[in-house]
Amino acid sequence: MEILIKPIITEKMTLQGEKLNRYGFIVDKRANKIQIRKAIHDMYGVTVESVNTIMSGGKAKSRNTRTGSVTGRTNLVKKAIVTLAKDEKIDFYSNI
Repeated sequence: MEILIKPIITEKMTLQGEKLNRYGFIVDKRANKIQIRKAIHDMYGVTVESVNTIMSGGKAKSRNTRTGSVTGRTNLVKKAIVTLAKDEKIDFYSNI
């Protein structure tokens, strides 16, 4: 099971990373906090203080087409907000 899917790089998460030392990730729906902590430690080599998780439910969407309206739902996403130790940092742009 691939635990970490991708980092969340938004303006809000960038500000939290600078001020509060928090970083966001989209993770597998079946992953628990212990697995997320271990995956971040293995991938980035940082000390994780705490992990908070959020299950973001899918939204109902509809669009109009020539043949009529089409309705559906977006996928459920699990997010993890990770707080690192005092002097730790994660640089997402280092390997681009």
